[in-house]
Amino acid sequence: MDDSETESCGRCAMTSVADMTNEESGGASPFDGDRIELDADQLRAAALPMVLAGRVKRRVDELALRIIHGQ
Repeated sequence: MDDSETESCGRCAMTSVADMTNEESGGASPFDGDRIELDADQLRAAALPMVLAGRVKRRVDELALRIIHGQ
């Protein structure tokens, strides 16, 4: 087995991110300071355009499949 200190599973990348946010090493916590928070109703209103776009995309895909396959 390779004795290097890096890991091929991606955990080393997560460790690097955690180290950057470690206040002892000069990083900043992503949970400090102001945050954008939405309540459930605001979240639904903000997501509505994406939901509608997804529905339109699904219907266009279904139509394209019917045209291509002659159904």
